[in-house]
Amino acid sequence: MSLQFYPVQPNDLIMPEGEGYRVRVNGRAVPLDTARVSAVPYNRRWPGHQRALDQTELVQFLSMAADEPLSFEITPPRPCGYAVVRPQSRGVAPQIDADGIIRFTMNEPSYVVLEPYGRRGALHLFVDRPEQRASRPDPADPSVIYYGAGVHDAGLIELKSGQTLFIDAGAVVYASVRATDARNIRILGRGILDNSRNKAQILFEAHAEKNDSAVNNAVRRHTIELSYCTHVEIDGITIRDSLVYNIRPIGCRDLTVRNVKIIGCWRFNSDGIDMHNCENVLIEHCFLRTFDDSVCVKGFDCYYEGDVEKAVHAAMYRHGQAYDVFRRAVIRDCTVWNDWGKCFEIGAETRAEEICDILFEDSDVIHVTGPVLDCCNVDYADVHDVTYRNIRVELDETIPAPRLQEYDRVPYGPVESGYVPPLICACVAFHHEYSAGGTRRGRNRNLLFEDIKVRGGGAPIVDIAGYSETAQCRDVTVRGVCVDGRPLLSERDFIWRIGDHCENVVYERAK
Repeated sequence: MSLQFYPVQPNDLIMPEGEGYRVRVNGRAVPLDTARVSAVPYNRRWPGHQRALDQTELVQFLSMAADEPLSFEITPPRPCGYAVVRPQSRGVAPQIDADGIIRFTMNEPSYVVLEPYGRRGALHLFVDRPEQRASRPDPADPSVIYYGAGVHDAGLIELKSGQTLFIDAGAVVYASVRATDARNIRILGRGILDNSRNKAQILFEAHAEKNDSAVNNAVRRHTIELSYCTHVEIDGITIRDSLVYNIRPIGCRDLTVRNVKIIGCWRFNSDGIDMHNCENVLIEHCFLRTFDDSVCVKGFDCYYEGDVEKAVHAAMYRHGQAYDVFRRAVIRDCTVWNDWGKCFEIGAETRAEEICDILFEDSDVIHVTGPVLDCCNVDYADVHDVTYRNIRVELDETIPAPRLQEYDRVPYGPVESGYVPPLICACVAFHHEYSAGGTRRGRNRNLLFEDIKVRGGGAPIVDIAGYSETAQCRDVTVRGVCVDGRPLLSERDFIWRIGDHCENVVYERAK
């Protein structure tokens, strides 16, 4: 049996006096780390400058490993009358003592969130399984780029074929990671890859207001960007404060992302894992708290200078290889907290001949403001054989609605009760920006949403729409939905919003 608390390194994020948690695990006081997250679901197309800090808050997180039962004693920063541990599917039941200490036990490693005050001021608890010594790379191996405990300002790390980036427990590496045309690469360890020092390169001044398209005045680098790589493994690390996407694979094959924790997403377009025309992907046992979209299966996007179609064709057919499909992906056993965007998504950008054989399963959505399960096809892909199965969704009693900010000076405004985001969306559509003027439209077919369990929210909302007779949304099955433990028996238990050009959209009871 073992218990390991990862060392915490100093950073620029200082929790104000009296606003932090005190935590003991199995009787031992443990250190907490800090991250900045989104506080309100307020977004803009890139306006030419970064998001305001008054739309954010600081939160704390614990990072450790254990293979024994854990007893938590947590003193919150101020009194609370109720606390919940999410995902609630983990069955962790906190109790509040007369002295105000929150106590609970965890019998196995898990990534959970303690909420004594609702969705604000949460405490994130990341408990890994202990590392297997045989799986640890040798820091002395010349193919290993090793960072041990401490603070490292690396800037940009470029991986080549056969290399391993090893960020050990207690290490904080301020960097972006990039690889192109690489084979057999790994990013491993229990440390933190911190992207907070990655700033947008502003090309010219812009202060766009009421804009509905991105301003192209900046170069922004993703935290991990993998282009045309094969046999890639990312395991164990925590990613904090991504400038744009946390992990962006483009045209990659045989990709595994496992045990990754994503936190600190507050900047514009800070998506979780957005993949473009990849094959053979496995994402499992990850925690993603993102501001924008959490896990996305995409085709190529439209952000190219000049002739977009010509640039996309060059990206798809490169060095004698075709990258014109997204095929075979499994996303399972993940926990998602989404602060503005969509949770599990196909699209919106779908420049691919096919997107198929995609499975989202056995996962928890603990907070959401936008669509939960989404298939949005705004380009020309034939999207088919997509399954969302055994997804557990927790809806707050009051959910702040996502809004777009038109001017810098306009605050988010009061939260209104009664808003519920769509549970299921599937559409074929044209988008003035994402479709980039393309005239081809794709289709969606053979979509299955099965065994979906929802806590709260009332009647689930289902939005389905096609685009034309040749760009339909068809053969969509919703099966076995439960709300607050009650199986829904017929279509009358839902709010169905079915648009034009849809065919064979049905609800079935659980088998």
